[in-house]
Amino acid sequence: MTRSMTGFARGEARGAFGTLIWELRTVNHRYLDVSLRLPEELRSLDPECRVRINAAVRRGKLDGQLRLEPATAAPLALDEERAHAVAAAAARVAKLLGDAQPVDPLELLRWPGVVKQPETEMETTGGEALRLLDEVLMSLTTMRRREGERIVAMLQERARRILTLVAEIRQQGGEIRAGLHDKLRARFEELKLSVDGNRLEQELVLLLQRLDVTEELDRLDSHVTELRTGLKGDEAVGRRLDFLMQEFNRETNTLGSKTQDAAITRQVVELKVLIEQMREQVQNIE
Repeated sequence: MTRSMTGFARGEARGAFGTLIWELRTVNHRYLDVSLRLPEELRSLDPECRVRINAAVRRGKLDGQLRLEPATAAPLALDEERAHAVAAAAARVAKLLGDAQPVDPLELLRWPGVVKQPETEMETTGGEALRLLDEVLMSLTTMRRREGERIVAMLQERARRILTLVAEIRQQGGEIRAGLHDKLRARFEELKLSVDGNRLEQELVLLLQRLDVTEELDRLDSHVTELRTGLKGDEAVGRRLDFLMQEFNRETNTLGSKTQDAAITRQVVELKVLIEQMREQVQNIE
């Protein structure tokens, strides 16, 4: 199922370790770009988190943040040796800067590694963080699919309108070709010019060849079929559809350059508006 690249999901888990909070945000991007912010105590989870994210998200820029709020009643285990080293380093820097203010104890506690947590507790916390990540990824995927369904509905509606316009141009083009011979002969008679019938037919054939847009209309029909096929699949099709929009534009521009009929020109303008609307939405497809 087609998915949007835009989404947001958040999840919490509570336990003896405190509270874990995952937040994931995704926006448009040409490729998959993952940026993670993890607590220092859970930094080792980074590779496994990326593996799970890569399995769930195939394209887009993803910003993920994991926060750990320790239980308030949990005792703090201090690495006093590390705390002394950090405090001494801070005092030396303060002396170099001429600032004699003492080190803020709360700031010292925030320094990575000063507050220790038991290894067994970190293993439990890490497992819970990965489990919660899977849940949040499922929520993110659900949201992206819902947004993708809305985009698909819009694209399908625009595609139907393009087919209608193509059919109308075909019909009008046939009528124009049928009446072109009579218009040319009437013009010659109006100017009181004699014309050779064979030469008139030759000029008419050449003119019709220059005005013929059958190939462009056939390709537009083919592009709509390709669009619908891509939207039915489950793979990431955003880049493929983005290229397809370029082909839509190419054929429509050629169609506009060939036509000399005012009604068809208006329809070509409407085609360009529809294609631009589709292109804007395709930019958000995974």
